[in-house]
Amino acid sequence: MSMMATREAYGKALVEFGEDKRIVVLDADLSGSTNTAKFKAAYPERFFDMGIAEANMTAVAAGMATTGKIAFISSFATFASMRNCEQVRNSVCYPDLDVKICATHAGLSVGEDGASHQCLEDIAVMRAIPNIKVVCPADGASTRMAIKAAIETHGPFYIRLGRSKVASVYGEYGDDIPFTIGKANTLREGKDITVIATGLMVQTALEACDILTSRGISARVLDMHTIKPIDREAVIKAASETRVIVTAEEHTVNGGLGSAVAEVVCESCPCKVIRFGVNDRFGKSGTPAALFEEYKLTANDLADVCGNALK
Repeated sequence: MSMMATREAYGKALVEFGEDKRIVVLDADLSGSTNTAKFKAAYPERFFDMGIAEANMTAVAAGMATTGKIAFISSFATFASMRNCEQVRNSVCYPDLDVKICATHAGLSVGEDGASHQCLEDIAVMRAIPNIKVVCPADGASTRMAIKAAIETHGPFYIRLGRSKVASVYGEYGDDIPFTIGKANTLREGKDITVIATGLMVQTALEACDILTSRGISARVLDMHTIKPIDREAVIKAASETRVIVTAEEHTVNGGLGSAVAEVVCESCPCKVIRFGVNDRFGKSGTPAALFEEYKLTANDLADVCGNALK
């Protein structure tokens, strides 16, 4: 099974689509880690290292966007979303500019860097801001399609990417990947319970689905790669056709995917919703595998939560 970090796929996609001369890339002294160094090597005249000054980087990108550029800015998620929040709100989203915030090293899978760098709140922060689209792809192929969609769609994006290599969900890195902003992908059909997952928790959901099948439980799995705008139709369909919805995210359960799904369900088609994620805690230092065990975010944990929800 092929493995690729979504940050790596991001760097490859920037080079692939970089022939479009409207594209400029700005980084905050982390181009090796965010993989924007690949774009720098291919198109040095359109790459700008802004130093450890994320807020300034965001304001400069906004200025470039006013001249017709499509500006991609990158840093670690904790800096790209939270240190930058005022600039994202006032300089990028309020004027609805073509700035794409591609934040890497999100979630617990950052690993040994610990709580200061394990951003677990960024989806909640970004989805509260008007005009911005929030996307969290599951693998390398869907990351490529997310970058392509961001280039083709006017306006601000927050694209959440990871440090660790993840298993392929969609296969080859090509144009045939099903990806539409605001439309979930159904990966497994099921009639008892629906698991709505985002990012690397999609792979966990598929593993949990196999475990549930062995227990006689039929589970539907949705890849909700776009958290804002959420696919209301897919959520309502799941709520009406299965008994329970469980959301799965590498993020706090407060304000993220689980909250977005629960909002739709409460307003449109009430059913039981269980939010599976980090329960109002900071991260801590450790290997990604150890952290997912510590925070009970493994496929076995998810399968147990689903099974208990149906009792």
